Amino acid sequence: MKGDNFMFSVRPYRILIAVVIFWGGIAETFAAPLVQATPLEDSAGRTISFESVTPKRIKDFVERTVADKATVTGRLSFPEAMTSPVPAVVILHGSSGVNPGEKVWAQRLNALGFASFVVDSFTGRGVSNTEADQTQLSMSAGIADAYFALRLLAADPRIDKKKISVMGFSRGGIAALYSALDPFRRAVIDDDLHFAAHIAFYPGCGIHYASAHLDGAPILMLLGGKDNYTPAAPCVEYADTLRKQGAQVTVKVYPDAYHGFDRPTRLHVIKSATSARDCHGEYDLDTSVFTMYRGAQRLSGADATAEARHCLSYGC
Repeated sequence: MKGDNFMFSVRPYRILIAVVIFWGGIAETFAAPLVQATPLEDSAGRTISFESVTPKRIKDFVERTVADKATVTGRLSFPEAMTSPVPAVVILHGSSGVNPGEKVWAQRLNALGFASFVVDSFTGRGVSNTEADQTQLSMSAGIADAYFALRLLAADPRIDKKKISVMGFSRGGIAALYSALDPFRRAVIDDDLHFAAHIAFYPGCGIHYASAHLDGAPILMLLGGKDNYTPAAPCVEYADTLRKQGAQVTVKVYPDAYHGFDRPTRLHVIKSATSARDCHGEYDLDTSVFTMYRGAQRLSGADATAEARHCLSYGC
């Protein structure tokens, strides 16, 4: 089930407060002072094209051997008033592509004093929707887009490159969460540039990425207690694993919320949606070893790959 704004289990201001409190906890003053208006390209911002890559294998992405290049776009908008470089947020969409939800968050962030960059990972790659078939595009493509967007924004003198965060929703939440693993950062970034924070709305954690090396930035996960598409429990468990590695992780579970609880849509069922809710596995970025679990049984190699397909279910 997706979207429950009309049921008011999580009111938008409560979500916004959670995000603002998180940012307030990682910096004395995260947003730059807003005093005087500066000219913008237009009232809605500007669409920018930038180069990324489309990994087919995680190993190729981490080792920088991806041959498939991609041109993707992002919508960049700024606060109405700014006197110095401002913090920014890269916004990553879910399986249905960029929709009003991402645009609403861009507006909220602009009102708070942040620049926003809504990345479209689908259109430039000829993809419209991955809900029924996630194999159309590797989850790592979103991570690649996030880091190429970071590199792009860091070169803009209007943006404080030390205060660029990433926020993602569902599929985009996966990219926002796992971009905290340093091998992904090093796949694109050559220096010490990194995200200031990772904010993941209802990501999938059943089959997760792992690494002994993190980028050191704080992580916020916002999860739905009734989410039957990307359940909260595996992410709560994954957060504990990250904390044991020294990560600063904040988890907020909204008990009565379903998937997409921040969306301005009615609660509805998507029968064709592919879910990994019954899957349990890990891809280790440091060793390139993929492991799946079937109960107490540990699977690797071709057996792990087969299990990753077998454990998928449909409908949410």
